[in-house]
Amino acid sequence: MKIIHLSTECFPVAKVGGLADVVGALPKYLNQIKGVESSVVMPWYDRSFVHEHQFETVFDGWIHQDAQMLQVLVLKERQHVLGFPLYLVKIPGLLDRENPYGYWDESQQFLAFQHGVLHWLSAMQIRPDVLHCHDYHTGLVPFMVEHCYEFRFLKGVRTIGTIHNGEYQGAMEWSMLSYFPWIDNQQVLGLLDWNGKINPLAAMLKCTHAFNAVSKGYLEELFHNFRGLERLVQHEHQKAFGIINGIDTSLWDPATDHYLSFNYTSESVIDGKAFNKSKLCKQYGLNESLPLVGFIGRFALEKGADLLPDIISQIIQQTYGGVNVIVLGSGDPAMEFELEQVNQRFSNFAFDRGYKEELSHHIYASSDFLLMPSRVEPCGLNQMYAMRYGTIPVVRYTGGLKDTVEDISTGGAGINFAYATADAAVGALHRALHIYHQPDLMGALIQANMSFDFSWQASANKYLNLYKGESLE
Repeated sequence: MKIIHLSTECFPVAKVGGLADVVGALPKYLNQIKGVESSVVMPWYDRSFVHEHQFETVFDGWIHQDAQMLQVLVLKERQHVLGFPLYLVKIPGLLDRENPYGYWDESQQFLAFQHGVLHWLSAMQIRPDVLHCHDYHTGLVPFMVEHCYEFRFLKGVRTIGTIHNGEYQGAMEWSMLSYFPWIDNQQVLGLLDWNGKINPLAAMLKCTHAFNAVSKGYLEELFHNFRGLERLVQHEHQKAFGIINGIDTSLWDPATDHYLSFNYTSESVIDGKAFNKSKLCKQYGLNESLPLVGFIGRFALEKGADLLPDIISQIIQQTYGGVNVIVLGSGDPAMEFELEQVNQRFSNFAFDRGYKEELSHHIYASSDFLLMPSRVEPCGLNQMYAMRYGTIPVVRYTGGLKDTVEDISTGGAGINFAYATADAAVGALHRALHIYHQPDLMGALIQANMSFDFSWQASANKYLNLYKGESLE
């Protein structure tokens, strides 16, 4: 079975969030299944990965967008370093920039990417068994395959859509229709429409053969809270599934992680975490004898990052400085500013702006607890990384966090709180600190967390069943 993943992100080529981690791992694990050939196609970015690896041009063609003729170059990575074939689509002037997002002409960029990919596959007579479309950036592919004459060679190819984050849907004005490839029948334009605009995510749900959310808990939430698409997902419920993400356990393994100061296993976890914690605390001027709470993520409302200043202030003041907090992330400038202000007030708080892969590994290995006060969490990978490294997750009970973190009160090894408020999070942290001061209980929870299997094998097999149109159970 030949599967092509279409995505705007893939670790380590370009990463903004969890989408990159999934696309960088799932194809590799699918390729471990006999008879499966899985590859990734993504935009070309002016980034270090591209310049540090060897690529060969496998296609050079042209597409029309409105009145423009655009060159489409497809480059294949030569050494197979990611465990699967990687193809980059370069379109001078559109897909040749540094970052995946943040440009005024994003809609045109993503349209050109999808058009360019399908033009390449059609022109070279490459017909996969499955086109797997990740998020709205590739959500128009199922429509184009079935309703654009230029891609008639691909008509009937099975398409699968994955919703990594339904908060972003890519809605655009109908004037953008001039940038589409020629559509056979104008009567099918309703498949693109939602609330009077072209909505790529809505089009994906309507046109794909099946789609999934990245956890069962998140899928359940989408039926009632989907930024206006609730009625649509309810209508398409028969082809909707929930598949929890996995993590790449070859990259995220405290026993072999080359980023760590000290590697450890479940047998040496207490000493290993203490050594890494000592190094991290010295680096940021924190007291290594105190419990350490970490947060890693984007500063966005959906992540509950706006709550962090209040949470940090409350927990440090209420414990009379008896806890350390470290935050790594970036995003909303106002949230960054508030955290900078908190950083100036408390010596127990360390703030590092940006995304730093090495530091994130150090925080997982050093922290006693990981805080995730998310309003929306489709799956969440951070809690899985934390558990793998013996760090106890303190999470809001929502989305994928419900599927992966069970509260200690019901036999689990994590700590849940119900509401996305600072008070609820602080209450949960007090529970965590109470556990911290019971070494036997703390040790048992650490061992329990490290024993969970969040590898991709089980989820990869469920995706394979989805590709085949079979039951996921």
